[in-house]
Amino acid sequence: MSFKIVFSDIDGTLLNSQHKLLSSTIEAVRQLYNNGIIFVPVSARMPKAIAPLIDDLRIAAPIISYNGALILSADRNVLFSKKLSGQDCRSILRKIHSLWPQTIVNYYCDDDWYVEDITAAPVKAEISITGAIPLEMSFTDLLTGGILPHKLLCMCPPAVCSQMETVLSAAYEQLTIIRSSPTLLEIIDQSISKAHAVNFFLKLCGVSADESIAFGDNYNDLGMLASVGTGIAMGNAPQEIKDAAAKTTASNDDDGIYNALQELGFLSV
Repeated sequence: MSFKIVFSDIDGTLLNSQHKLLSSTIEAVRQLYNNGIIFVPVSARMPKAIAPLIDDLRIAAPIISYNGALILSADRNVLFSKKLSGQDCRSILRKIHSLWPQTIVNYYCDDDWYVEDITAAPVKAEISITGAIPLEMSFTDLLTGGILPHKLLCMCPPAVCSQMETVLSAAYEQLTIIRSSPTLLEIIDQSISKAHAVNFFLKLCGVSADESIAFGDNYNDLGMLASVGTGIAMGNAPQEIKDAAAKTTASNDDDGIYNALQELGFLSV
């Protein structure tokens, strides 16, 4: 079976631990592109935090953002969009502020990122990582104005993040609430996941799951890795992710994507 599409998570997978593209990764993705294989970044990031990476790769590529809540074509037309309801947003924001008042919440709508305190240290760290700049605005005002989010992102210490995931998941079965790192908690509609996005994109392109590959390193990648013909965990992934994947490659600092694609016969030396 020949492969036609390669999906890849970004942070911890496509990028190294310094949030940079390795030269080997650029070379691997360029060879895929030149050989007519579609490369699709799949991330919890917003589109404008993904697009510069595609430019650095020097390819044309679609974008799966917000874990699949917003999917764009290579020419940036909207292929799929699913936002949270105003009722769910108001309720969960009240609960977060009540139970975990120190949590930093981020509000993402289309290609805009909103925060209520742009000076917060975790927000500044996210700016340095993604290069995107948030807008400072009251979430209440956004909801009153009908500006609904594709995603809410909570920033908090690991123990708090784990507790929030447990408590909020039990209280809001209509939402998907999952950690994308030890300190980041993603909140999206229950129908949305990287697996759903991969299946949507495969159907759109008329490609079977067996003809696709995916790379990932964290818990929100599990469904995606299981939805393709060959799911590949990075060497830096938790053991649970490695155990669930079909293959494990080297880490994101050690040419993991390049090595896996070379082993599968995609790359010329």
